[in-house]
Amino acid sequence: MTKIKEIIVVEGKSDTNRLKDCFGDIDTIETTGSAIDEETIKQIKIAQAKRGVIIFTDPDFNGNRLRTIIQKAVPDAKQAFLPRDKAVPKRSDGSLGIEHAKDEDIKAALSAVYTRTNEDFQAYDHADMVDLGLIGEPDSHQRRLFVGSDLKIGYTNAKQFLSRLNMFQIAPSDLLAAVKKFDEGRTHDTK
Repeated sequence: MTKIKEIIVVEGKSDTNRLKDCFGDIDTIETTGSAIDEETIKQIKIAQAKRGVIIFTDPDFNGNRLRTIIQKAVPDAKQAFLPRDKAVPKRSDGSLGIEHAKDEDIKAALSAVYTRTNEDFQAYDHADMVDLGLIGEPDSHQRRLFVGSDLKIGYTNAKQFLSRLNMFQIAPSDLLAAVKKFDEGRTHDTK
């Protein structure tokens, strides 16, 4: 399957699941509907700086509203559009949405804007998190908080932190440097 370099901004979990059906391993940022907050905007800006983003919202009023907000905050983001007639739900009482589109329509909408991923990136795993003290240590919480801030990927629980390291394709040298800064700061604090 095609691995897309950019992180795709969608409205919700059903959109993410639909894209995973079409492309397999894909990274998304979910706005969780029409109420986008500053934290999500910040995440989208970081994603744009690290890998690029593609805005792919539903072809309805709320989707267009979100697209406008995101585009204003991240003007160089790529955009993919799904025609309204390709996003119609099977049931007449549903709303337009990416989750209702056929595979070929979703692939056609994204094909003009995505870039194939950097195949050289080696994903982090649970063992890497343990080796770096990001889980399993008494100070793992503080360590993730510091490293997440230093790398500008934010703080989350261990599982989401691992996911963000991979989603933003954080270079090992950058991760090691951030962990080292934390360790050096702890050394200075104890003197």
